[in-house]
Amino acid sequence: MIEKLTEEEMRRALFGDSEPLVEAPALPVQNTNSDIATPQSANAVEKKKIVKAFTPRLKVTLRVGNEFEGKMHEMVHEADTLSTLLAEQEATKVARKKFRFVEVVSVKPM
Repeated sequence: MIEKLTEEEMRRALFGDSEPLVEAPALPVQNTNSDIATPQSANAVEKKKIVKAFTPRLKVTLRVGNEFEGKMHEMVHEADTLSTLLAEQEATKVARKKFRFVEVVSVKPM
């Protein structure tokens, strides 16, 4: 931002013009089309690997089945949360889509 100004230019800037100056014609401004994406910029975006932050995960073990007091299967669900209650609810919701009877066995951090 440091520009070397002559004494006359400094006087004009501080005190104003005492006589009108003839200004140089303005340079034409080039319009760039920012709407057009180049293939190189798309490749650059793909090449950048997004570093994923550590996500806390919980492993929920469920016992599920469709028969009352019948054969039960174990099912494991991985939840991306720290809350054991939310992990239980999420796992139960997923299991209820397929099975009628759902029992939570354990919730452990991974």
